[in-house]
Amino acid sequence: MSDLRPVVALAGGVGGAKLIHGLAMAGIERLSAIVNTGDDFEHLGLHIAPDVDTVLYTLAGIANRQQGWGLEGESWSFMDQLEKVGAPVWFRLGDRDLATHVLRTERLRAGERLTGITRVLSRRLGAPADILPMSDEPVRTMVNTISGEVAFQDYFVRLRCDIEVKGFRFAGIERARPTPEVAAALRQGDLRAIVICPSNPLVSIAPILSLPGMRELVVGSRAPIVAVSPIIGGRAVKGPAAKMMLELGQTPSVIAIAETYAGLVDGLVIDHLDAGAAAEIEGLGIAAHVTGTLMGNDDDRRRLGMECLEFADQLKGAGREP
Repeated sequence: MSDLRPVVALAGGVGGAKLIHGLAMAGIERLSAIVNTGDDFEHLGLHIAPDVDTVLYTLAGIANRQQGWGLEGESWSFMDQLEKVGAPVWFRLGDRDLATHVLRTERLRAGERLTGITRVLSRRLGAPADILPMSDEPVRTMVNTISGEVAFQDYFVRLRCDIEVKGFRFAGIERARPTPEVAAALRQGDLRAIVICPSNPLVSIAPILSLPGMRELVVGSRAPIVAVSPIIGGRAVKGPAAKMMLELGQTPSVIAIAETYAGLVDGLVIDHLDAGAAAEIEGLGIAAHVTGTLMGNDDDRRRLGMECLEFADQLKGAGREP
């Protein structure tokens, strides 16, 4: 059964895309996904938006499920030829995936907004949600490492996260703003819930919440705010979140996630492996919901999406600071 009450999700890449897909399968017809663009970068003359595209392809049902990103059934002739002529091939662009990047780049150069371009792509590919880049102004996540500062994709893909991090900087954040579409989504009077997906809180969710005015929009919503922990049993489900936390002096745990979101969220969804931490989380003023948070298939995604919404229905914004 579909639910006409709107839901807004904040997300980064693979884990966020899976949960947004689950929310869509749970029957949410008015679903908006505010997606991190701090990972965006320019490569081979093209504007690449990794998190936006991961959400787009996942919702459209064409993502490569094994690797979590890119397109299913992709071919690599373009990259093979690039390698032959000596061009950099550390960031892999599939032949079909190129169509997205070429179209986006062409339209951006013509003066169109990233939001409008993303909506066109979403409609053409049949994504069952409104995919909203967090901002139309460029924000670039920079990683401060023991060897100096590098752009996020250099750290994540080229260096394979194999270097110690010391902190992060979101270049351009002071000049960027949430888009009118993002603001409108968060100001809906009948908003059922805001769901912070199990994305890396340091480099996927933090850029979104760091946008000037964004946190006020989220906190000012009348809807309950629920986050899903990306940490299970002290480990990240996917990606370098746990490694980053350790290198920054934090113990990777659901408690650390709760402390990160304290004063913002009303509830935190945690895995059965972390059930023993529920009381401590609630001591921080955050309600805890224990369930299976691994999303190995569509049934898991749908179930977790439904549980997040049912959990949110029980909350009343008690954990938020004014």
